[in-house]
Amino acid sequence: MGISKTEIFTEEQNRLANLFKVLGHPARIAILQHIIKEEGCICNDLVDELGLAQATISQHLKELKQVDIIQGTIEGKSICYCINQNVWKEIQEHCQLFFEEPLRKISCC
Repeated sequence: MGISKTEIFTEEQNRLANLFKVLGHPARIAILQHIIKEEGCICNDLVDELGLAQATISQHLKELKQVDIIQGTIEGKSICYCINQNVWKEIQEHCQLFFEEPLRKISCC
């Protein structure tokens, strides 16, 4: 496996790549959609909703938490998750800037 040389890229480029990497799994997209729709959720809700094993859901939640897209609060024996609105806004802003970059019309392809 090669070295990624992340140090040659800007902090913003690395952050955006990490966010997109985490968002690159359909189960995580489904988890985020459920959390947004329900305005929060408990892990057991996700097991019922998505039909994935508890351990699988927990692993996906861990990945989402590592990049701060979601945050959780402990309620008894359960953890209730919600979207970290600051990070969600950051993703929206990065995407908007990324896709607003004008393309020059080049006829090389």
